[in-house]
Amino acid sequence: MKIVRSLEEMGETAPSSLALGAFDGLHRGHMAVIRRACAPGEGGRRLQPAVFTFSRSPAGNSAVLTGRDKERLLEDAGVEVLYSLEFSQVKDWEAEAFVEQVLFETCAAQRLCCGEDFRFGRGARGDTALLQTLCDRRGVELTVVPPVKEGGEKVSSTRIRAAVEAGDISLANRLLGRPFGFSLEVIHGNHIGTGLGTPTINQAIPEGFVLPRFGVYASWCRVGGEYFYGVTNVGVKPTVGSDRVLAETWMPEFQGDLYGKRVRVFLLEFLRPEKKFGSLEELKAAIQTNGEQAKEVAAQVPPPYFPSRRQGRCAGESPA
Repeated sequence: MKIVRSLEEMGETAPSSLALGAFDGLHRGHMAVIRRACAPGEGGRRLQPAVFTFSRSPAGNSAVLTGRDKERLLEDAGVEVLYSLEFSQVKDWEAEAFVEQVLFETCAAQRLCCGEDFRFGRGARGDTALLQTLCDRRGVELTVVPPVKEGGEKVSSTRIRAAVEAGDISLANRLLGRPFGFSLEVIHGNHIGTGLGTPTINQAIPEGFVLPRFGVYASWCRVGGEYFYGVTNVGVKPTVGSDRVLAETWMPEFQGDLYGKRVRVFLLEFLRPEKKFGSLEELKAAIQTNGEQAKEVAAQVPPPYFPSRRQGRCAGESPA
């Protein structure tokens, strides 16, 4: 998949079927738009599947997946060109000029696909009605994909963020259409888990990423190509006096050194809130209990699929 990150990088390209949107969560609704863009054109004609989106949410909302994971999911869906721009590069374009000069001319769009609430141009003045008028004028096909619903309500990144922050991982996963999780580098901790006989990996939650409700979760962890069930604590480790937000995971059936490597963690179910224990022995007993609970949860959920890498990835990139 080719990635274009600025207007200046845009060059000649093949006629494209272009999905439009912020796609800040790549949830079920977003994927419905992208799958439509990747489908054959009218009469079965071949159009290059492409996505026009932004590297960060225009609204400044916390992310529910990293840019790295967004790229992997899009490539896995069949996208061949990704236009991932900073919103500041296009926010002042008039709606008509943006469509005519950027989408039609530069991106060579022969088909556009978007959701019903898609807006574009300065002040978000452009809507699907204007887009239809501009497409009709150019003979460009426009597909407006209806929203996907869950529980009678529209699937949205806002609902997903709220579910994650409330610890309702089951709802978040249904809205996403995949388990919520992250792939982050393993960093050094205070090694208290090792002393308790429950060695853990520590991963720092990056700034701007949605924070799950602090507490303990059952999880699946992918190390290389293998999966291990885990107990993941998200929070600040109150028993040991830390205030840094970490995801700390114990994998009872894993042994090895993972420092400096990326491990993908999928959260499956909220087990209990974060708690300050009176002693490390109480903490150890709680972790052991949570380990048994996590094993039971993981036994009900198959290890989830996630594309392991982008084709042509940078040298040294981890497959996690």
